[in-house]
Amino acid sequence: MTEVGARVEKEQSNILAKGPFQRLVRTVGPGFITGASDDDPSGIGTYSQAGAQLGFNIGWAMLFTFPLMAAIQEIAARIGRTTGKGISGNLSRHYPASLLYVVVMLLFVANVINIGADLSAMADALKLLVGGPSPVYVITFAVVCVCAIVFLDYTRYVKVLKWTTLSLFAYVVAMFAANVPWADAAKGLFIPHVEWSGAFATTLLAILGTTISPYLFFWQASQEVEEEELKPTAKPLRWAPWQASRAFQRIRADTLVGMAFSNLIALAIVFTTAATLHKAGVTDIASSTDAAKALEPAAGKFAFIIFSAGIIGTGLLAVPVLAGSAAFAVGEALRWKVGLRRRPKEAVAFYTTLAAATALGTVIMFTPIDPIKALYWSAVINGLCAVPVMVVMMLMSGRKDIMGEFPVQGWLRALGWLSTIIMAASSAGLVAQWFV
Repeated sequence: MTEVGARVEKEQSNILAKGPFQRLVRTVGPGFITGASDDDPSGIGTYSQAGAQLGFNIGWAMLFTFPLMAAIQEIAARIGRTTGKGISGNLSRHYPASLLYVVVMLLFVANVINIGADLSAMADALKLLVGGPSPVYVITFAVVCVCAIVFLDYTRYVKVLKWTTLSLFAYVVAMFAANVPWADAAKGLFIPHVEWSGAFATTLLAILGTTISPYLFFWQASQEVEEEELKPTAKPLRWAPWQASRAFQRIRADTLVGMAFSNLIALAIVFTTAATLHKAGVTDIASSTDAAKALEPAAGKFAFIIFSAGIIGTGLLAVPVLAGSAAFAVGEALRWKVGLRRRPKEAVAFYTTLAAATALGTVIMFTPIDPIKALYWSAVINGLCAVPVMVVMMLMSGRKDIMGEFPVQGWLRALGWLSTIIMAASSAGLVAQWFV
């Protein structure tokens, strides 16, 4: 472990000695990967539906969600870096077991369904591009994702994830290929437009549920622990307060860049579908592949290819994050040895859980369950799971017996509670729709 950590620090020093781009690559880490993984194929479907149905009028929601998701993700990262434990690890030590098991179970179920839906979308996108059998593609993508996360050295795997985020720029290219009327786009972005209709409320709730998801909290907190444990000189901030200033600066920069990147891509998808599908009167988009198919007649072959290829790239990033966050949650809850830095034989239960989550997600696609309905229920479970997790995160982040000298305070705490309250209202809205 010391040798691995020394290699990490040596590589980082070499990068710091280079230019500004390399320094940016060095700065971004867990927050950037977390933000990019938020734009998974299921998220692409949500943003595509928003743009197709509501046009540019929903663009302001991306600006609205940015500070909320940035705040709650920074709080998750601070918990991990300060305590040396992830969200589940802290829950298991400071809160009732009943709460821990309910939250972990909900997260695991939601992640498995999301994995299945993402694998299905990736397979359908590849079938659109080259033809062939979707079931074979589902299994192939699942095997590739599991093998990469299990067998690649951690430092190399993190680099793979960082470079995979570049696939998201496909949606920026698609946006510029769509001949967006920028005056209308800017109006929708900066002037909030609210429609008092069920469709508008449902779409807004879906956007909130997609951008603020519990698996992102668990992943970023756990990755902060991973990064800290890989560095021989780094310690949890509770026991190394002199490292706090630099660590918090890095976390903030990393999280802001990651969440801004996530929202930029989401906005590009909204603008692309608003300028093409909404303009053409195509408003019923149920998935990311539906959006890709509808784009070809509306925006041309190039936009269709770029959009479809982006679905595959984002899935290759998101599926390991979904499976990894599930494994971290279960492993920390049961106090197993966890961590991608460990070899498979050192954390058998952790890697088995990771593979099992992916396998279960794959199996879902071979059942009579409708992938679109599965995706909807995944969003519902995510929304219901997010609220108790966020409440507990806000409570633990303010406790000195957990955070030591570094409880979350001031405007960051206020934004965290605001995000929690809005998510609670969003979840209540989802539940209310069942009775309407």
